[in-house]
Amino acid sequence: MKFYFEELLTMMYVLIVVAILLALVGLVGAVVPGIAGTPFSFLALLALSFVDGIDYSTRFLVIMGIIGAAVFTVDYIVPVWGTKKLGGTKAGVRGSTIGLILGLLVTFVFPIGFIAVLLGPFIGAYIGEKSAGTEDHLAWKSALGSFVGFLFGTGIKLAYACVCIYFIVKDLIALI
Repeated sequence: MKFYFEELLTMMYVLIVVAILLALVGLVGAVVPGIAGTPFSFLALLALSFVDGIDYSTRFLVIMGIIGAAVFTVDYIVPVWGTKKLGGTKAGVRGSTIGLILGLLVTFVFPIGFIAVLLGPFIGAYIGEKSAGTEDHLAWKSALGSFVGFLFGTGIKLAYACVCIYFIVKDLIALI
């Protein structure tokens, strides 16, 4: 009986450490493109739900999962929407997407890659618009829409990660 209790206690500590690590990766992933932070934040809540003394309802987990899936999806749609909303054409949207991909690739090669990810969609949208023959001021406007959309997506990911961390910290403090 004593052995079972010790094994259960060890598993509880492992789940807590895993949940904290997942929450930290989720927070970093909310800001650093290329890391899908939103799913990690949700997985942190899910891991913690298996710890004795922490009772997340199925309803809570489903709602947080749906919100997380929506945030994950919106993060990829908003930069394109921002480009279109400020007058971008399909060429600008394609350029923004290509710029984001190139920015992500630069992130893995250079230590200043984060800047490339911020500027990639912006520069890509501008180049896409200019290659389609769009006037300069309209190309800049389209690029700005892409950049604002990217920042909005990052903001909602960060908000979701912070909400998940709030519940994790609150419940770990209550567990003590």
